[in-house]
Amino acid sequence: MGAFDVLGDPVRRRIIEHLAAGERSAGEVAALVADEFSISQPAVSQHLRVLRENGFATVRVDGARRMYALDPRPLGDVEDWATRLRLLWEQPLDALATELARGARERRRARAAEAEGADTDTETRRTP
Repeated sequence: MGAFDVLGDPVRRRIIEHLAAGERSAGEVAALVADEFSISQPAVSQHLRVLRENGFATVRVDGARRMYALDPRPLGDVEDWATRLRLLWEQPLDALATELARGARERRRARAAEAEGADTDTETRRTP
């Protein structure tokens, strides 16, 4: 299963958000997620297994509890992919920003020229 397949599920994304805040027991994760998504504890366990098997989470045994933690490495792969895509739109967006700034500058100049023209007209009418 690829990173986007794993992240495509809203329950798994939410679990990742909880694990990003720190290590949590399987029971804590189940309590946090089960109510929000109306799913059972075994369903949450399945999602934790998918995260673990695909490298998004690590697990350690602490007595009778399983403690889960986020493994950020697969998220780095997603970030790398997004960075490559960002290059496709950054240059066009930079060009758009330049054109918008140019248009704003031209509008300011036009208003200033109009204001100068109005001041000159007013002074001409006042002068006898």
